[in-house]
Amino acid sequence: MSDFRKNVYRMFDRASKILELPDGLTERLKQSSITLHMKIPVRDGDNIRVFDAYRAEHSFHRKPVKGGIRFDLSVSSDEVVALATLMTFKCALVNVPFGGAKGGICIDPRKESVELLEKVTRRYAAELCWRNCIGPATDVPAPDMGSGEREMAWIADTYSILKPNELNALACVTGKPVGQGGIRGRSEATGRGVQYVIHEFFRHPKEMARCHLDGALEGKKIIVQGLGNVGYHAAKFLQQEDGCKIIGIGERDGALWNPSGLDVEAVSQYLKEHGGVKGYGDATFLENGPSILTRECDILIPAALENQIHSNNCDEIKARLIVEAANGPTTANAAERLEERDVTILPDFYANAGGVTVSYFEWSKNLAHMRLGRMNKRIDATRRSKLVDQLETLTDKRIDTHVRDELAYGYSEIDHVRSGLDDTMREAFAEIINARDRFNVKDMRTAAFIASIEKVAETIQTMGNWP
Repeated sequence: MSDFRKNVYRMFDRASKILELPDGLTERLKQSSITLHMKIPVRDGDNIRVFDAYRAEHSFHRKPVKGGIRFDLSVSSDEVVALATLMTFKCALVNVPFGGAKGGICIDPRKESVELLEKVTRRYAAELCWRNCIGPATDVPAPDMGSGEREMAWIADTYSILKPNELNALACVTGKPVGQGGIRGRSEATGRGVQYVIHEFFRHPKEMARCHLDGALEGKKIIVQGLGNVGYHAAKFLQQEDGCKIIGIGERDGALWNPSGLDVEAVSQYLKEHGGVKGYGDATFLENGPSILTRECDILIPAALENQIHSNNCDEIKARLIVEAANGPTTANAAERLEERDVTILPDFYANAGGVTVSYFEWSKNLAHMRLGRMNKRIDATRRSKLVDQLETLTDKRIDTHVRDELAYGYSEIDHVRSGLDDTMREAFAEIINARDRFNVKDMRTAAFIASIEKVAETIQTMGNWP
């Protein structure tokens, strides 16, 4: 069993013991229901290449199950099982009615042609379809590390071909391009969710005091490890909208450090053009990329791989707040030692739940066959405009044009998505605090597990004698 999977189970065990659940129920909550290991053969020129691929479906207490698909050479059976387990409790925590799943293909998407990637993705989708492990009511994949809108479009198209009479075929996968059944705001969703999580934390002075933080979010110094989709959007929004200072960015080939602040857009563009951050001018380059984690900052956002904060570096962490944008970036041992130093960790299956939350909105949209806001946008705009007219009449004053436009604006799809995401993160935070206080536990992770395990256990127990 991998260290990552052991860490997930250790954290689960810690919470389940506090709840004093029956042994059989604990085992039912813990173990994955189905784990597939597939061999995917594809033709590459004159050769046949075979890729290892996986899909783990952790819990069917809610259907469909939900979880992303990773394209990375590190993908393994243990990894997808651990991630599927986290997905079950992530969905429960943010009140999304899905069970947990996860998948992956052992492939480096940066080194393969688009043609080969399409063949592998479509064959993977077909393999899942033949095993009834994909579908709007069974298992709904999404993007993850190494995959994105393009791959999800290929999967949706493959499923539609294999299921020509399926009216809801587009709901078989989320994270699609907007023009192919996707939803506005999905690509930014996980990073936007990280921003909203931090917003909610800063609304609670008592929580800030626990980790010796004070003041407003504006001006806070932040280090981000990983400038992929999640890290980029989180850093971008925190810098541009909240006035935070991004002083460190870690990547595969090293890290950038500038106490005066880095331009996230400029770094992202450089990364796209050069494949790494080495050589970027307006910063100090650190050959040892992970060393950026131990630099001085207020907030640390690990948004790369699992097990990045561990026993060998956790005592050197100087951040007062760690927001786990990646899955499993902090080992169980490290988390316990950080807790002893009053470092607050907002756990991964809460902090990065923005993706699955907006995926739920997309899935619902596909089943409804209607864009969010389509029915009421103009009604909202008309009513708001009339209210502004009445306000001007009553006050005998003219409202500035830009203020009028803002007040009379009818909500669009992305407005609905962002509002729903913000509300979801607020409610989940309140549930974590409630569980922590009820059971008198210190750390957010254990409290988050307790809050989610309670919901899953209740659902399973209401099934009665049906297994």
